[in-house]
Amino acid sequence: MNEIQKTEKQGQALTVAAPVQVGFNFFDPVQFDTMQRVCKLFASSELVPDMYKVTDKNPIEKAMANCMIAIEIAQRIGASPLMVMQNMVPIYGKPSWSSKFLVATVNTCGRFKPLKYRFTEKGMLGMVDYVEYTKVWVNGQNGRGYYKNEATTKQFDGRKMMDIECVAYTSAKGSDEVLESSPVSIRLAIQEGWFTKNGSKWQTMTKQMLMYRAASFWTSAYAPELSMGMRTVEEYQDIMDVDYQEVGAEVESEKHDNANKVQIGVDLAQGNDKTTATMIDPETGEIKAVHDANAETPKEEAAQAPTPQPQPGF
Repeated sequence: MNEIQKTEKQGQALTVAAPVQVGFNFFDPVQFDTMQRVCKLFASSELVPDMYKVTDKNPIEKAMANCMIAIEIAQRIGASPLMVMQNMVPIYGKPSWSSKFLVATVNTCGRFKPLKYRFTEKGMLGMVDYVEYTKVWVNGQNGRGYYKNEATTKQFDGRKMMDIECVAYTSAKGSDEVLESSPVSIRLAIQEGWFTKNGSKWQTMTKQMLMYRAASFWTSAYAPELSMGMRTVEEYQDIMDVDYQEVGAEVESEKHDNANKVQIGVDLAQGNDKTTATMIDPETGEIKAVHDANAETPKEEAAQAPTPQPQPGF
């Protein structure tokens, strides 16, 4: 507990500061055993998200490990473990905070006054140049390939759209110095590719996204220990990089599984058709002509219609 404890000694009040517990020791057998029991309790609850809950797809070992990491983070930032579990979301294997939780952490940490936001209209956007990245497949040597980002410069028509700038600001308690974040604007969102991305919330919740991003910038500048270096969910959704992917083994496996096992002859000659008979090479898949007298299909004799028999006149 971080409270001030008071004890009486010989009729006098003695003030003692309670010790501050930053986190538990993973290498202490007693603390580790206690934490395992706590994590098992959380993993059995219906109130925690699925990644912390024991299910058919999430065994108890994995659920308890996720709970232990979340509790350790909660102890470091002084937050409720359940609150951390419900606001920490893994994206592409990396933990991230929800923006609402990040703002709430700043407002309740006791070091700063609540965050405020200042909006400024900067005029019409006009035509804005931005770079769009598309995934392109590159063939490598020996059947090895990978995806890479190919940059394409485009223009956004913002002649009828107002450019709005947002700045998050506050001050430390006991100080009059104003702490401001870096400005975030719609122009910046377009240039960074956040606004034009498919399914982006910037197009439907512009002011809300401006506040979320400004709060994230402010926290990264003045209180990075609260976010522990982790980005917000909205930042991860706006920023997607394609990592190098080696697929040479998959290509060779697909060629082996789908290759022709036997030679297939194809004869397209019919009647007076002089089309060359062909076959498929099982090694390379190449279609080759067959120069063989037996490759020609003999002409089929025309079917003879049965001669009609005379019928009686009645």
